[in-house]
Amino acid sequence: MKKKLLSLALACGMVFSLAACTNDGAAPATNSPVANTESSAPESQTPSYETASVRVAYMPNMGSGSTLVTAQEMGYFEDYGLDVTLTQFQSGPTEIAAMASGDIDISQIGHGAHSLCIEGQAKIFAIDCLGVSDVVMVNTERGINSIEDLRGKTVAVSTGTSSELILNLALRKAGMTQDDLNLVEMDAQGMVTAMVANQIDGCAAWAPSSTTIEQQMGDKVKTIASNYDFLDVATFPGSFITSDKFNEENHDVLVRFGAALLKAQAYRKDNIEQVCEWLAKEVEADPATILDTKDSGEWLTPDDIEAGLADGTIQGYYESQQQVFLDGGQIPEKVDTSEYVLYDVMNEIVELYNSTK
Repeated sequence: MKKKLLSLALACGMVFSLAACTNDGAAPATNSPVANTESSAPESQTPSYETASVRVAYMPNMGSGSTLVTAQEMGYFEDYGLDVTLTQFQSGPTEIAAMASGDIDISQIGHGAHSLCIEGQAKIFAIDCLGVSDVVMVNTERGINSIEDLRGKTVAVSTGTSSELILNLALRKAGMTQDDLNLVEMDAQGMVTAMVANQIDGCAAWAPSSTTIEQQMGDKVKTIASNYDFLDVATFPGSFITSDKFNEENHDVLVRFGAALLKAQAYRKDNIEQVCEWLAKEVEADPATILDTKDSGEWLTPDDIEAGLADGTIQGYYESQQQVFLDGGQIPEKVDTSEYVLYDVMNEIVELYNSTK
């Protein structure tokens, strides 16, 4: 299934080369993301930007944090005159709540929290990668080896996350619902503790928490469902999101931020182990554990994204994703993806990236 998805991404082709931009003595930016240059500027016509501060939320895993730490480490945000502050969260829904309260400007979310975007709580302005790290794990010492064996059992879940959706898809396939389980709400760290301490029967987790559980439990734990089981019916994009207000008041900043992401995505694709090392340092995690999650996403490149926007593949990702929410009852009705996905901004980002790489 993974090979099939990679082929799809390449054929279309869930934000990179080195372009030097200076913000020392930068002139104020115009309404265009690329500010005008002086006639005496170097032949390369390197643009200058007014420095802008951006507060960004992410989760401490490769799917959510890898592009951001790459852009930080490689100086890509600085290239576009951005002073970025990263803040860790444990789930997409809490990130969106922080944006609503005005504490965060931009967030990176996994598949599950996209349902809130469909409901109008945020706008998607950049696709990051296609997630494949969500799993349903069970304690085999309790005689559990399948989804059906979870009937009446205690299962930890973080509501609104991608892993909850994988659990729902697996339950539906088995003719079951969440009502057949004893669900307990836990964050990623809590799931690790509860599984290792033998306090719960199973959990809907994601990397790197799932990797830590496997390392500590060994053959006492088994994965009984994952994204790979459902790639024939859905894709699971990870995206960068913002509020309507931030887009309206800081549109050029949003486009510059997206161009920096594209640079980082290009670097990440060919230097994944280095990116794992940077992320481990940023989130203060065991480097070996983060390295074990280097295949937890289908890492899109600028070429993938540019081609996918042109031929409708990216729109197809979001339409497929929305169908999963519809089938699972997470959203009440179908919504045109253009109402919550800023395809025009995505194209502006690609245009700026191409003009400055």
